[in-house]
Amino acid sequence: MSRKDSRGMFANVLGQLEQPSAAPTTKPTTSPHLLKVAAGVRQIQEKGEVLDRLLKDADHVVDVDPKDVAPSSIPDRFDGAYDDAAIAEIAASIRERGQIVPGLIRPHKNGGPPYQIVFGRRRLAAVKSLGLKFRAIIRELSDEEAIIFQGEENANRNDLSFIEKCAFALAQEQVGYRRDVICASLATGKSHVSEMLRIAAVLPRDVLLAIGPSPEIGRRRWIDFADAFATRQDGAARINQALGQGNAVAGKDRFSVALNALKTAQAPASEQPAAAEIRANGFLLATVSYAKSGSKISFTKAVPTSFVDFLSDRMEALHSEFVQSTQRSSKG
Repeated sequence: MSRKDSRGMFANVLGQLEQPSAAPTTKPTTSPHLLKVAAGVRQIQEKGEVLDRLLKDADHVVDVDPKDVAPSSIPDRFDGAYDDAAIAEIAASIRERGQIVPGLIRPHKNGGPPYQIVFGRRRLAAVKSLGLKFRAIIRELSDEEAIIFQGEENANRNDLSFIEKCAFALAQEQVGYRRDVICASLATGKSHVSEMLRIAAVLPRDVLLAIGPSPEIGRRRWIDFADAFATRQDGAARINQALGQGNAVAGKDRFSVALNALKTAQAPASEQPAAAEIRANGFLLATVSYAKSGSKISFTKAVPTSFVDFLSDRMEALHSEFVQSTQRSSKG
């Protein structure tokens, strides 16, 4: 199946949902809150009906035991997205009205459970917590088709945060998916995917998990974050220190705390002295002082001007010797 076919499936669904509904026979409520709730429930119901009609010829909806469904080979969400607390709202909705919108699964041919989830992982986790069957559409899909469906379903619902999409793209690249497949799974272009891969490659996964999905943080701020992280060797340690050790940092503030930790001025290394003395035969010749503006050598009055001139004349040769020595060390 091509990207066009998979995208068309969702485009057709959304197109049908946008058709005007029949005029109500009763006077509608004027409460904005009730109108919003009613519209949300109606959309969920219509989605389930359209999916059933759309796929009834080529696919079929079944009720399967959640234990018979293997997880996706590539996660698209950060750890914790399927914890009981994270799916409590979905579970409450399913408990009240049942699972209206089916998930998508495919036959699993690599051993283990007979099926593998393509999308609907949170619905799967919710019905599992409730001890119910999982309502799903079965479709034969290749690995590439499955990853495209997995990404596009989230893209159509605007469900993943920007940094989760970056991590999802990197995970695909690391297992060998082609760049065009990654682009199709995220419904975006190659230049955008390249940028997302660069961001995810710079930031260790444990750092991203410590910060969390940060749904309110967009592309520009993550670029700023990745650039700041790349300039510091102690970036991961500073972030873990800022977010850890019992610090109660709310989810929406964790990104800002981590970024501030990266941009805080780096303290001088403890082993780097503020000043050092240069001695010869027990006599003090000069003092070397270290500062942010640069290091400085101050000769004592006992040092003759002729020696300072001698050292100045040899400075270029000494610097060249230092550079060559550094290059040999790096190659060794």
